[in-house]
Amino acid sequence: MSTHGGVMLDDRAVATMMIDAVRVDMCTESAVLECIRRQLNHVGGRMLAVGSANLDHLHHFTARSADRPGYVVGDGDVDWLLLADGVPIVRRARKLTGVRWPRLTGADLLVPILAVVEQQGATVGFLGGQAPMHEVLEHEIAVRFPGLSGVRCWAPARAEIDDPTRAAALATLVREAGIDLLVVGLGKPRQELWIDRHGVNCGASVALAFGASADFLAGAASRAPKPMQSFGLEWLYRLATEPRRMANRYLVQGPPAWWTARGARVMDDPSMGRVLS
Repeated sequence: MSTHGGVMLDDRAVATMMIDAVRVDMCTESAVLECIRRQLNHVGGRMLAVGSANLDHLHHFTARSADRPGYVVGDGDVDWLLLADGVPIVRRARKLTGVRWPRLTGADLLVPILAVVEQQGATVGFLGGQAPMHEVLEHEIAVRFPGLSGVRCWAPARAEIDDPTRAAALATLVREAGIDLLVVGLGKPRQELWIDRHGVNCGASVALAFGASADFLAGAASRAPKPMQSFGLEWLYRLATEPRRMANRYLVQGPPAWWTARGARVMDDPSMGRVLS
């Protein structure tokens, strides 16, 4: 085992890729689940935040430009594990390392992570989304994970998240609820920024910046068919089903972010006999 930015991971299942100032952790699903399991058993330490690196993430968190502030996360009291979600990022990592790294999306990881939470007897909360979706989500979790009791959900308005005082108050509510793992679905970059700024005060051991994963679990949103996902065409499905919302992300912001991803460099690569330290 080794410590990766404060996160304990299996050396055999990890490589680090830098894209501009964004650190992407190439690893396996089993390594992520084991990391979360250990974190839930380690009360009182630094929070572990798990996020997804895709082209939308690169748009918000790489070099500054006239239309975006170039947000930075990971310099505070939260340990980040940023997983390769975007197909262009996964393909770049495979080319650079010669290792067939898996694509790890929040939507795919949420169910096995909830199974870990249930096994550990921990509590879970959801921050983000709409109240009607939460009702369906709570029912779905009760059916699939009967050992998960006391699931809590919060549906803050965007104005609450953008206001520092009200955003901090949300962290207090989460702490008072005694949540061990918090799923934050506020969209990028709000979810990452909220976790980085307020996560340490919410009392949870683990936070997941997983976007619409809860909506998918509740059936409030649909994912692309498996064949489209396997060919890296999930973006096309989302563009076709939500054109007004997704056109700017994929057609305007996406191409520059794709070019940024091509400048990725590997920092730690198991295939080269190096481990993280």
